[in-house]
Amino acid sequence: MKKLSLLALGLVMACNSTQKTASEAPKTMKAGDPVPFAETITQDDLKEHLYTYASDEFEGRETGKPGQKKAVEYLKAFYESQGIAAAQGNGDYFQEVPLEVSKVPEGNVTINGTSFPLGEDVITFSSAQGTYNNVIYVGYGVEEGDYSDYNGVDVSGKLVLIKAGEPMNADGTYLISGTSEKSAWGNMSEGMGKKSELAVEKGAKGVLYMDEQNFARYKGYFNYMKNNDSGRMELAADHNDNMLFVLDEKAAKAIKSDIADATKASSVPVNLGLNVTSGNEKLSSENVAAIIRGSEKPDEYVIISSHLDHIGITGNGEINNGADDDGSGTVSLLEIAQAFKKAADAGEGPKRSVVFLHVTGEEKGLLGSRYYTDIDPIVPLSETVVDLNIDMIGRIDPNYKGARNYLYLIGPDKLSTELHNLSEAINKKYTNIEFDYTYNDENDPNRFYYRSDHYNFAKNNIPIIFYFNGTHADYHRPSDTPDKINYDLMENRARLIFYTAWEIANLDHRLVVDKASK
Repeated sequence: MKKLSLLALGLVMACNSTQKTASEAPKTMKAGDPVPFAETITQDDLKEHLYTYASDEFEGRETGKPGQKKAVEYLKAFYESQGIAAAQGNGDYFQEVPLEVSKVPEGNVTINGTSFPLGEDVITFSSAQGTYNNVIYVGYGVEEGDYSDYNGVDVSGKLVLIKAGEPMNADGTYLISGTSEKSAWGNMSEGMGKKSELAVEKGAKGVLYMDEQNFARYKGYFNYMKNNDSGRMELAADHNDNMLFVLDEKAAKAIKSDIADATKASSVPVNLGLNVTSGNEKLSSENVAAIIRGSEKPDEYVIISSHLDHIGITGNGEINNGADDDGSGTVSLLEIAQAFKKAADAGEGPKRSVVFLHVTGEEKGLLGSRYYTDIDPIVPLSETVVDLNIDMIGRIDPNYKGARNYLYLIGPDKLSTELHNLSEAINKKYTNIEFDYTYNDENDPNRFYYRSDHYNFAKNNIPIIFYFNGTHADYHRPSDTPDKINYDLMENRARLIFYTAWEIANLDHRLVVDKASK
């Protein structure tokens, strides 16, 4: 693998080579024709970028670490070399994302005079202090449609006691889905979050969550964090006074002895003391955002996104270069931006503004994109027409059964029928890639729709497309290196995204949103 002797030298060399390409106008073109500009997106340029961006010099680009700082400097230097402006009005390419790493807290919980040390029968990851003489039991803590576990109780300012799982019918089917399939309420990866959010919306001070089946997994993670002096990264703005404790059956039954069978909401008298202290570590990271202003509708925005981070250096000192995840998306975004800039310089700039958004902290929980959408959007979400998100487009899924010229598409029909149809038409006209919608299925167990940065736009009713080549044996391993990238496929995939963005940016009307977000 190529390793730079000096980062600055690599930046200068890369920017000089791409600047030369950008300054050359296409030899033949007609008004409104995107092909000459798309053809400037080449596998050679993609390869040159990626062998730098996914080199050992960038140390795996872990959020907040020195390698990630080198990565954002590389992106900034590129946009400056191309004359592509910063998206922020202050001229700064970097959008600061304040983060916090939660360290393992210390302390205990007392229940009716019995002490439960943190890390044994009780788990939490944040500080919590206070005494309570009752909690509100709300069963599964589910509310959907006509069903609610909160009927008849007021949880404002209270702690609520919830158990994992979801209500079932007498015939063994799940009440919410009406089938033998669990709903999101009963899914381990989503259930606790949905129930906690609902409790807080109802005014609860905090949640005591019994999950006997999965408690060992939470405990294992707690011990891993404790033994490795590591913690969960989150947005600093997420810190609030709401508490979440995970309990095993022993601790939960100390509060309510019949919790396993009780279904009716009730107030439970208890002498409960929370004595947990924590010291979190603050750090910052950066999103990188550039823009080409629209010629006719500059206040409407097409966003093309990718995440700039990866998982860094593992405990044995091995660097996870993240060539596919998401070096492939990052450098494709650079080439797409350059193609739009060439068009603008030739008098063929987009009618709508196009934002090139590199987000941080994806690997830590979509943090950079969530900061952008939920806290500090650089351009108004209400005027954001679409997000085209690129996350892993350089490899071939070994489980894929079709021809190699394929791409998984996720989400184009979720909010906008027009976007789906436009995407299909553009591909047929220009790139002829086999679109595979396997992971677009509502019942996809991988739930990729919720696992990359596009989701933070989709939840705000902004149409999205997630471009994805699928996973492979090198996913999140040191072996995800640039020599394994299929640069010819990557070139065609990046051109597809450019063509799609071009079409949306130049439509005479705004994309129609005819479906509601879920």
